Amino acid sequence: MKIIIESPHPDEEDVIIVRCASPDQQLISMLLTFQNSNTELIGYLDNKIVRLNYRDVYYFEANENRIFAYCHSDVYEIKYKLYELEEQFSSLDFARCSKSMIVNLEKIEYLSPLFSGKMEAHLKNGENVVISRQYIRSLKNRLGV
Repeated sequence: MKIIIESPHPDEEDVIIVRCASPDQQLISMLLTFQNSNTELIGYLDNKIVRLNYRDVYYFEANENRIFAYCHSDVYEIKYKLYELEEQFSSLDFARCSKSMIVNLEKIEYLSPLFSGKMEAHLKNGENVVISRQYIRSLKNRLGV
């Protein structure tokens, strides 16, 4: 397979063209997910309403019936349920790591084992998050470990 990326002229719209002999269901599903995914979020911090790009989020956490997006140095409240965020970003580099947390796989620097079969993900912003035993296998599969 060959991938070609070209920059459009300033007055042209971005376009994705896929040429393949026989598109399978996985490819079609991936393209539809990509086309329909909303990658921006609205975050609330103090009295500010901020547009967040999913790439800036290190992890989402549910705490006291509220959902928070943890970015490099700020924490924003998000008006989604955790399962909605998991569905919305599952085709991207986000994975469930505990009952109350979804982590951005691109922000993981390294993993280390903990007692009782859990693991700890050390993030690029210096934070550490615990990965529950029941999510370790799927997280490792997503990371290719």
